[in-house]
Amino acid sequence: MNGAPLEAEGLTLRYGERTALRGVSFQTSPRELVALAGPNGSGKSSLLRAVMGLERLAEGRIAVRGKDARTLTIQERAREVAWMPQEEPVGEDLSVEEYVRYGRSPYLGGLLPQADPDPEATDRAVVALGLEDLRGRGIRGLSGGERQRVRLARVLAQGTSLLLLDEPTSHLDIGHQLDMLGRVRDLARREGRSVIVAIHDLNLAARFADRVMVLSHGQLVAEGTPEEVLSPALLRQVWGVDAELRRDSRGRVPYLIPRLPDPTPSPHPGGRPRVHVVAGGGSGLELLRRLFDRGCDLTAGVLPLFDSDSDLAEELGVPSVLELPFAPLSSESRERLRQLMSSSEIVVVAAFPVGPTNVGNLEEVERIVGSRRVLLIHQDRARPWDFTGGSAARLRAQIVEKGGEEVSDVDGVLRALSGRTVSASSSIRGGHSDGPLGHVDGATG
Repeated sequence: MNGAPLEAEGLTLRYGERTALRGVSFQTSPRELVALAGPNGSGKSSLLRAVMGLERLAEGRIAVRGKDARTLTIQERAREVAWMPQEEPVGEDLSVEEYVRYGRSPYLGGLLPQADPDPEATDRAVVALGLEDLRGRGIRGLSGGERQRVRLARVLAQGTSLLLLDEPTSHLDIGHQLDMLGRVRDLARREGRSVIVAIHDLNLAARFADRVMVLSHGQLVAEGTPEEVLSPALLRQVWGVDAELRRDSRGRVPYLIPRLPDPTPSPHPGGRPRVHVVAGGGSGLELLRRLFDRGCDLTAGVLPLFDSDSDLAEELGVPSVLELPFAPLSSESRERLRQLMSSSEIVVVAAFPVGPTNVGNLEEVERIVGSRRVLLIHQDRARPWDFTGGSAARLRAQIVEKGGEEVSDVDGVLRALSGRTVSASSSIRGGHSDGPLGHVDGATG
């Protein structure tokens, strides 16, 4: 069939008085992976939903393989475009193979039962995503990375020329992020698919995408190859972050390293508990939000730039140490981390995935555990979290041995803070205070 996999002309979308998209135009090509980047609220998900026909456009036109999308029925559109949303309820505990077979629904619907025109599609998708050994497993028992691969396999089984993936790496650890995007890129090139991936991380986009489109406040502000698009000026304009541009020594892939702002928190009078949060990969979202709501004086880090935890920290105005995703903690980051932990009363370690690049967070916590109270949220052993060959687990054990306290969850952190005591070097100015977490005793811990 003639026509580009997707052509979008002047797309404008409004939610009441708010304009989510403003005159967005672009098109895609076969065998191409397009990264759709932009801050939270920039319009990425709205654009994908509009292409799927889930949002009514105020202006503009969408064509799929030369066909005006407005002329397509829901079933016809589902045979042309497959969508993987950010979040999806697990529902019934289907086997992996049964779940992937749901991708064939557009070809089997209607009033009368129909034979699948491509009965091998489900099997090919299972093999392509390396799920052969999981065929009979229930999806509820899968890890986060396995479940994401199963969701992608279902989308792949749909057999469409265009795939729309909304934040497929969200809440995945480093290894699974690389695996997911590597598989998506290989599928696009091997099978001639056109893929649009909404993603936060510009450096991941540069590593895997053929083209990058950047949205800001609903407008397309940059489009081109990673070499053409990635620049310190773009990061400053769209994200408000100062950075320097470097290139990988082997593949010459561009990447941006943020220039870290001074994270030193301003002093607060009275009894606001000073808490430093160590997190990453979305593990700190509930923790940061609830500590902020309880009136804690927060700092955070080291967090990966563009991570959901660092996005929330920025939104809440929490001073944070940021580091380039997938890069080891620099000496500068470690020094700033030490400064923040030294100025805190309590250090809280979230149940974050630990790899070779961010294990330095635990190394620095282990250094300070004797002089500061340290709370560690329990790591669920049913879900992989230590990707260091055991170094991270040993560090956590050493922290506990030296006085770190394990708590079950965020509620456990709040209960521990309610009865907190602090060291003499960081005792609360003013002695006693009835803070938002209960009566605070300025005695030595």
